[in-house]
Amino acid sequence: MAEPTVRLPGIVLASLMFQHVNSDSDVEGLILGESRFDEQVTISDSQADHIHIEETYNVQKHIACHRLNTLYSRDGQVNAEELHKLLAENKQESVIGWYRQRRNSEQQMTFREKLVHENLKSALSNPHMIFVLLTPTKTTPPGSTHRMEYSAFISRSRHFMNVPVLITNLGLLEQLSYWKVSAPCSAAGYSLTMKKHGSKFFCSSGLLKEVNEVNKMNDSLQVELQKTCRDVEESERLVEMLQTEVSALRTKLRERQQSESGKESAADPGEPRKNRLLQEAVRALLASSPLFHTQTLTLQGLPVPDHTDDISTTAREAPPPSATNCRKRLREMLPEKERKRRRSKS
Repeated sequence: MAEPTVRLPGIVLASLMFQHVNSDSDVEGLILGESRFDEQVTISDSQADHIHIEETYNVQKHIACHRLNTLYSRDGQVNAEELHKLLAENKQESVIGWYRQRRNSEQQMTFREKLVHENLKSALSNPHMIFVLLTPTKTTPPGSTHRMEYSAFISRSRHFMNVPVLITNLGLLEQLSYWKVSAPCSAAGYSLTMKKHGSKFFCSSGLLKEVNEVNKMNDSLQVELQKTCRDVEESERLVEMLQTEVSALRTKLRERQQSESGKESAADPGEPRKNRLLQEAVRALLASSPLFHTQTLTLQGLPVPDHTDDISTTAREAPPPSATNCRKRLREMLPEKERKRRRSKS
């Protein structure tokens, strides 16, 4: 939805106020300037694209009527001859609206003003026209102080709506809004002067020569920037290819290491199995050697003999026991009571 805005320079507003103060009756006339329609598209990832249209009316100057109610009749019909006389050397396309100054009245359009506005739109073949209303009032009885109220109106399908008015003073403007303000309408002397001396400063296209040189430099910078962007893009692609090759080589190396470790584990038999036959042969041949035997010591430090080995060795080496020795051993093994009984019998 378009949001209309009227930009009124401070010089034009001061001229309107001066003209109205110095006149004895109400004043009306035409407004010359330029109307612009700027489209702004806001692109965001979170929501859909938002299109905003700015409708701006830049007021550049005004033309006052010589007498009141000469531009239109009583029933609101526009007088075409008076309109062409009033425009004179000015182009019809530069008319963006009309204005009226009323003393001691409210900021509202009358029925006649609405009718004149619609007829003026059809007469000038301009559907986008504005109406500026100025209503000065005295604030002190002597008339030394006045209050000037101004407002702008625009019609949408015969419905009039109030439009905000911005006074474009050079000291109050921002840099961006100053760029958007259009230049005032040129007079005949200004155009003759520009034709005479413009060739020294301007090119055939209407731009300043310095601006043309700056544009050429900008074009060359853009070409160099595009070359640099292509080089960067190629280098990035080369880096991506090298990274893929390095990753492939790493995977191959990892697979080779895993296969080699598997082969080593298969070739390694693990713990060696005990050869029992060899152990038995070594025991049979070297059983008597003290180097191949472990000995258990008693508390007194004497070796404890193995029962199996000691029995076999004593059975082989000791002579057969005699009868006397057997008797001595039996006597030692008998208890003391049996000994006493035998002694008493004897």
